[in-house]
Amino acid sequence: MTLSSLPKALGLAGLYLLLLAAPACKSNSPTPDPTTTAPDTSSSVLTDSKLIGEYSTATLAGRVATVPLVGALAKYPIKVYRLTYRTHTPEGQETTASGAVLVPTASQALPVLSYQHGTLQPSSESQAPSYYAQGSDVWSIVSVLASTGYVVSAPDYLGYGASKALPHPYEHAASLASTSADMLRATREFCAQQKVSVNQKNFLLGYSEGGYATMALHKLLQEKYATTLPVTASAPGAGAYHKSAFARYILNSTQPLNFLSTYVWVLRTYDRIYALNRPNSFYYQEPYATQLQADPFGSVPSQASQLFAPSFRQAVLNDSDAALSKTLTDNDIYNWKPTAPLALFHGTADDYVPFFNSQDAYDAMQKQGAKQVELHPIQGGDHFSSAAAYMLGAYTFIVQY
Repeated sequence: MTLSSLPKALGLAGLYLLLLAAPACKSNSPTPDPTTTAPDTSSSVLTDSKLIGEYSTATLAGRVATVPLVGALAKYPIKVYRLTYRTHTPEGQETTASGAVLVPTASQALPVLSYQHGTLQPSSESQAPSYYAQGSDVWSIVSVLASTGYVVSAPDYLGYGASKALPHPYEHAASLASTSADMLRATREFCAQQKVSVNQKNFLLGYSEGGYATMALHKLLQEKYATTLPVTASAPGAGAYHKSAFARYILNSTQPLNFLSTYVWVLRTYDRIYALNRPNSFYYQEPYATQLQADPFGSVPSQASQLFAPSFRQAVLNDSDAALSKTLTDNDIYNWKPTAPLALFHGTADDYVPFFNSQDAYDAMQKQGAKQVELHPIQGGDHFSSAAAYMLGAYTFIVQY
């Protein structure tokens, strides 16, 4: 799920609230896992940068012209760059990744915002941020957001851009977090190199897979980068934070689920990264086991009972396969205590990522004693219709800080 269609969905009332919220920020201040040891922040990660283009406020406003007033948020012209940087694969091997950096041409020191994009199928690889493709999230709504006064760091993730030869570690918390953190490091290195004045504030936004990546990034930055990349505030949207409960939900479901083809991607990713090396027949019934072997992104039925092998279903529901269970619990990122403000946004009728993921995170964080966690249910919103309310709410939330 991406936000590229967001301007069409924003209403005038929401835009009015956005305009009210637009003033400048306050001055308050598994497998080898990249997050298990303290990162080396003394070394450079930035390897190259290239100017993509410079864009006026009028140009940015024109990109969201389908709804009046959105363009009024554009305050500063921006420059857009493609960065490449060093990071690590889930297996711990160094590799080169890429992303986009959006820099407003403002004189004052600006905060940095890390934007984690939503799910991109391999066929949509050209929509990754570093391509800055027309119609993409970063080209449209995120560029307007940058123009309000944020240096935006937008990682491609592994499997896109400079690292497109690698498989994307779909919904793998540790590598989404570490790759995004290294992009944030590269962005700040780039700003120092180019004499772009930035302050110490770091904001985090993202929806769908981007919401999951944002939650994982916030947790990583708090645990490993608290002094070098402190989180000012984050607003993850509609992420599958409670992976083990989500698996049980899917395998218990008797109603059609439209997202099962992407869940196949999750299972394939975990099988590879955690070296389970199970055959497709372990997970799926025929003919889908064979079909997915030939085409991993092929169509699958919407009924879980038709797709998944009974033995796999029982292994998950009975928690009887320790290695399999570990792949799910390792990627649960709902139960921890954030110390910076965090706002969870989620449609109550989300038909791709059930609302309980955000409710469970909120409840667990409250139980752990978190004092600055908010839950913002988007009443009646599904996974796609909630995107507009998410962006409005997330922006309104972060400008408080």
